[in-house]
Amino acid sequence: MTRFGYTLMTEQAGPKDLVRFARQAEDVGFDLEVASDHYFPWLSAQGHAPFVWSVLGAVAHVTERVELMTYVTCPILRYHPAVVAQQAATVQIMADGRFTLGLGAGENLNEHVVGAGWPTVSARQDMLAEAMEIIHELHTGELVTYDGDYYRVDSARIWDLPDQGVELALAAGGPHALQRCATFADHLVATEPDRDLVAAWDDLPGKPGIGAGARAIGQIPISWDPSRDAAVQRAHEQFRWFAGGWAVNADLPTTAGFAAATQFVRPEDVAEAIPCGPDLDAIVESVRPYWEAGFTDVALVQIGGDTQDAFLEEAAGPLLERLREASRG
Repeated sequence: MTRFGYTLMTEQAGPKDLVRFARQAEDVGFDLEVASDHYFPWLSAQGHAPFVWSVLGAVAHVTERVELMTYVTCPILRYHPAVVAQQAATVQIMADGRFTLGLGAGENLNEHVVGAGWPTVSARQDMLAEAMEIIHELHTGELVTYDGDYYRVDSARIWDLPDQGVELALAAGGPHALQRCATFADHLVATEPDRDLVAAWDDLPGKPGIGAGARAIGQIPISWDPSRDAAVQRAHEQFRWFAGGWAVNADLPTTAGFAAATQFVRPEDVAEAIPCGPDLDAIVESVRPYWEAGFTDVALVQIGGDTQDAFLEEAAGPLLERLREASRG
């Protein structure tokens, strides 16, 4: 059965609110909570970007059942992979084994801040493959020295290591990224309901298939609101960046760049791509392609930091019931 998640979107809420939303989402009945790891919001209208690892520590403390995950962390520039390994191990201990480390090759928006430039796609994938190997080795608890093409690790060891280890989920946009980076991945992350990508994972040698030990974890934005007009307006104001696609989004460096790139995106364009308004059945139909493509998990992004309380109190429970009924069918 498909599992459904709630997105702690750090771009649209401050740290204390995110922790509060996390507890509410668990109480409503979400199966997992995924958190973005950003230094910038996508657009200035979103207005937030707290440090996700501090938020996750607090979320682990206030929740008991729900699974947690970064969606996703980039371990190639802003963080050294040895630091990511330590961060993830600590959160896993705090979460009593409920945490999965989602990893990807990142976006210029968040990584340029350290002044190291922005590598090509192929270089980023090579860096990610090295970073995942380092994280995997450090999570064994052994003393690690590593001298790669991009990273060096000098006699490092994770001293506080969870008994369960930390499973790694790889964000991949296509089969080439899987072939290059999936060696140490336990699960797949994708933002499109791509059946071929699930099949490409299943073809990887020596790995359990999706649904047979491995998970495919997707994500989809929604803009629930009692007023459809308000929902469309909010989605356009805060989420029109989504129209660019990841090939564009990965390379733009600032919120101003995203605003300029999407200045001609109309509200009706956003409404065609994102379900907007009070119709829960329309939201279910927008999610359906994910489970039909073989995804095991789908995380919802409710657009608008100031809408989360109403969404969680009024809509999330009935929506989860409909999603579960439809996915079972």
